[in-house]
Amino acid sequence: MSTPKQAIKEILDELPTLLAVAVVETETGMPLASHSNLADFDIETAAAYNTEVVKQKLKAVQALKLNQTVQDILLTLTDQLHLIKLSPTGDKFIYLAVNARDTNLAVARQILKGQTSVLN
Repeated sequence: MSTPKQAIKEILDELPTLLAVAVVETETGMPLASHSNLADFDIETAAAYNTEVVKQKLKAVQALKLNQTVQDILLTLTDQLHLIKLSPTGDKFIYLAVNARDTNLAVARQILKGQTSVLN
Protein backbone atom coordinates (compact mmCIF):
# COMPACT_ATOMS: atom_id res chain seq x y z
CA MET A 1 0.00 0.00 0.00
CA SER A 2 1.42 3.37 -0.97
CA THR A 3 1.41 6.44 1.24
CA PRO A 4 -0.44 9.63 0.32
CA LYS A 5 2.88 11.35 -0.53
CA GLN A 6 3.90 8.46 -2.80
CA ALA A 7 0.51 8.55 -4.53
CA ILE A 8 0.84 12.31 -5.17
CA LYS A 9 4.34 11.80 -6.61
CA GLU A 10 3.18 8.98 -8.89
CA ILE A 11 0.17 10.97 -10.14
CA LEU A 12 2.44 13.97 -10.77
CA ASP A 13 4.90 11.74 -12.67
CA GLU A 14 2.09 10.54 -14.95
CA LEU A 15 0.29 13.90 -15.28
CA PRO A 16 3.02 16.56 -14.96
CA THR A 17 0.69 19.26 -16.35
CA LEU A 18 -1.98 18.77 -13.67
CA LEU A 19 -3.24 21.87 -11.90
CA ALA A 20 -3.50 20.36 -8.43
CA VAL A 21 -3.87 17.05 -6.64
CA ALA A 22 -4.52 15.99 -3.04
CA VAL A 23 -5.30 12.94 -0.95
CA VAL A 24 -7.97 14.14 1.47
CA GLU A 25 -9.51 12.76 4.67
CA THR A 26 -13.28 12.99 4.23
CA GLU A 27 -14.17 13.54 7.89
CA THR A 28 -11.92 16.57 8.41
CA GLY A 29 -11.38 17.82 4.86
CA MET A 30 -7.66 18.01 5.55
CA PRO A 31 -5.19 17.01 2.83
CA LEU A 32 -2.96 14.13 3.88
CA ALA A 33 -0.66 15.11 1.01
CA SER A 34 -1.01 17.59 -1.84
CA HIS A 35 0.66 19.39 -4.71
CA SER A 36 -0.27 22.37 -6.86
CA ASN A 37 1.40 23.58 -10.05
CA LEU A 38 -0.36 26.94 -9.74
CA ALA A 39 0.79 29.45 -7.14
CA ASP A 40 -2.72 30.88 -6.72
CA PHE A 41 -4.50 27.50 -6.43
CA ASP A 42 -5.27 27.05 -2.72
CA ILE A 43 -5.31 23.28 -2.40
CA GLU A 44 -6.42 23.35 1.25
CA THR A 45 -9.49 25.40 0.35
CA ALA A 46 -10.19 23.14 -2.62
CA ALA A 47 -9.89 20.07 -0.38
CA ALA A 48 -12.29 21.54 2.17
CA TYR A 49 -14.96 22.47 -0.38
CA ASN A 50 -14.65 19.20 -2.27
CA THR A 51 -15.07 17.38 1.03
CA GLU A 52 -18.49 19.01 1.26
CA VAL A 53 -19.30 17.83 -2.28
CA VAL A 54 -18.34 14.27 -1.28
CA LYS A 55 -20.32 14.37 1.98
CA GLN A 56 -23.44 15.69 0.26
CA LYS A 57 -23.26 13.08 -2.50
CA LEU A 58 -22.86 10.30 0.07
CA LYS A 59 -25.89 11.67 1.95
CA ALA A 60 -27.93 11.84 -1.26
CA VAL A 61 -27.14 8.23 -2.18
CA GLN A 62 -28.14 7.16 1.34
CA ALA A 63 -31.33 9.27 1.35
CA LEU A 64 -32.37 7.80 -1.99
CA LYS A 65 -31.71 4.29 -0.64
CA LEU A 66 -29.72 3.48 -3.78
CA ASN A 67 -27.67 0.71 -2.15
CA GLN A 68 -24.68 1.90 -4.19
CA THR A 69 -21.21 3.18 -3.39
CA VAL A 70 -19.88 6.37 -4.93
CA GLN A 71 -16.73 5.51 -6.88
CA ASP A 72 -15.90 8.89 -8.36
CA ILE A 73 -17.30 12.33 -9.02
CA LEU A 74 -16.55 14.44 -12.09
CA LEU A 75 -17.01 18.20 -12.24
CA THR A 76 -16.60 19.80 -15.65
CA LEU A 77 -15.74 23.49 -15.56
CA THR A 78 -15.21 25.84 -18.50
CA ASP A 79 -11.62 24.74 -19.08
CA GLN A 80 -10.90 22.40 -16.17
CA LEU A 81 -11.86 18.91 -15.10
CA HIS A 82 -12.06 18.15 -11.39
CA LEU A 83 -12.07 14.45 -10.51
CA ILE A 84 -12.73 12.96 -7.10
CA LYS A 85 -11.89 9.27 -6.57
CA LEU A 86 -13.33 7.91 -3.33
CA SER A 87 -12.12 5.05 -1.20
CA PRO A 88 -14.49 2.06 -0.96
CA THR A 89 -15.54 3.21 2.53
CA GLY A 90 -15.68 6.92 1.62
CA ASP A 91 -13.25 7.90 4.39
CA LYS A 92 -10.65 9.31 1.96
CA PHE A 93 -10.53 10.60 -1.58
CA ILE A 94 -8.09 11.77 -4.20
CA TYR A 95 -8.92 15.18 -5.67
CA LEU A 96 -7.41 16.01 -9.07
CA ALA A 97 -7.76 19.21 -11.10
CA VAL A 98 -6.51 19.24 -14.69
CA ASN A 99 -6.75 21.45 -17.76
CA ALA A 100 -9.54 20.08 -19.95
CA ARG A 101 -7.76 21.02 -23.16
CA ASP A 102 -4.57 19.06 -22.57
CA THR A 103 -5.75 16.12 -20.43
CA ASN A 104 -7.72 13.14 -21.65
CA LEU A 105 -10.47 12.30 -19.16
CA ALA A 106 -10.11 8.54 -19.63
CA VAL A 107 -6.37 8.74 -19.01
CA ALA A 108 -6.85 10.86 -15.88
CA ARG A 109 -9.43 8.40 -14.52
CA GLN A 110 -7.11 5.48 -15.22
CA ILE A 111 -4.24 7.19 -13.40
CA LEU A 112 -6.45 7.77 -10.36
CA LYS A 113 -7.66 4.18 -10.49
CA GLY A 114 -4.03 3.08 -10.33
CA GLN A 115 -3.65 4.88 -7.00
CA THR A 116 -6.56 3.23 -5.20
CA SER A 117 -4.23 1.39 -2.81
CA VAL A 118 -3.64 4.70 -1.01
CA LEU A 119 -7.39 4.82 -0.37
CA ASN A 120 -7.65 1.42 1.32
